Amino acid sequence: MHAFDVLGDPVRRRILELLAEREHSSGEVVAVISAEFGISQAGVSQHLKVLRDAGFAQVRPEGTRRVYALDATPLRDLDDWLERFRVFWPVRLDALATEIARGKKARGEL
Repeated sequence: MHAFDVLGDPVRRRILELLAEREHSSGEVVAVISAEFGISQAGVSQHLKVLRDAGFAQVRPEGTRRVYALDATPLRDLDDWLERFRVFWPVRLDALATEIARGKKARGEL
């Protein structure tokens, strides 16, 4: 599965956000994801498997628990790929700032 396919799913993105904060047991991930997205433990397990298989997460046994940690290697690969497009971002951000200023001026906020 391509990295963008992995990141295209909001559940997997949220799991990565959790793992970016710190390591989490599978039970902790299930509790958060089930509460936020309303999916079952089996569904969360499938998302964790996709993240492991794609190299975004590592798992290690800790007694009877499974502890997940972020593996940032695929994110660095994505960042490298995105580098060629960053040249376009400042122009767009400058244009956005101009439009925000125009809107504020029109509303009399400036």
